[in-house]
Amino acid sequence: MLAGNVANWFEIPAPDLKRATRFYESVLGVTLQQETMGPMQMAIFPHDPKLGGGCLAQGPGYRPSEEGATVYLNLKQDLSAPLERVKPAGGQVLLGKTPLPEGMGFFAQFVDSEGNRVGFYSPE
Repeated sequence: MLAGNVANWFEIPAPDLKRATRFYESVLGVTLQQETMGPMQMAIFPHDPKLGGGCLAQGPGYRPSEEGATVYLNLKQDLSAPLERVKPAGGQVLLGKTPLPEGMGFFAQFVDSEGNRVGFYSPE
């Protein structure tokens, strides 16, 4: 049986962790926490540990991709401003702010500085 909050943790591959950290800090206006766990270097997104979280991850077996699963970052703000910062930070917007049906909010997708397809979600 799954828990109420299906996702618990995510790791976005980042071959150049410093570049990826600069990208996400610039786009999101946050500071990521640097950590080392075994052979992995990580930059952890601000989060409430009770609700799950995630990081950028550099280490064996981590390869960026525009294919496969997509991680959506919950911004809880209008997506327009962060999307405007994607290209200047070294990424590419794939899909601009798009409404979901029945007032469920909005989503967007972009390619980050490392070549990962990532999404944003917001109720606004």
